Amino acid sequence: MPDCITTYTGIHFDPLAPTPEGLEIRDIAHALSLLCRGNGHVQTFFSVGQHCIHCALEAQARGMSRRVVLACLLHDASEAYLSDVPRPFKKSLPAYRQLEDRLLTVIYQKYLGSALTAEEAAQVKQIDDDMLWYDLATLLRDPPARPAPAMSTAFSYEVRPFAQVEQQYLALYEQFQL
Repeated sequence: MPDCITTYTGIHFDPLAPTPEGLEIRDIAHALSLLCRGNGHVQTFFSVGQHCIHCALEAQARGMSRRVVLACLLHDASEAYLSDVPRPFKKSLPAYRQLEDRLLTVIYQKYLGSALTAEEAAQVKQIDDDMLWYDLATLLRDPPARPAPAMSTAFSYEVRPFAQVEQQYLALYEQFQL
């Protein structure tokens, strides 16, 4: 199966032609807990899974819907299959963005029942952008020029064992699944 990757749970998955049947939340949680934010260019290890957990907890604290909380948890789930590409570079890769968008749509359809509405997508993007400010300030010691956004949660950048992050990710998924 040359066009497939073998996932943690043993599924042969083609990220270029994704299907809902090929997705497994345990694969997503496991892979994201092992992927480092910022393509590894950070002061200390901090996983994409931890970032997604922070985003979901922030959405919950802001009183957003269960769908938006779950969407925040899943917003980087495509990276479990396509890897992370830093934002500045991703802008110059339209084909990658199309693949990522297609995969994320299938992920949302499977786990949320449908793609995000424009309003839901804007809410997820706002939380992701707000969290990015703190990620850059803490993990790179390079805060953006804009003022720090107000956050509704306290969050930690401690290095955590991947298995702990994976378990928390799965627990949040179970708590908010629709």
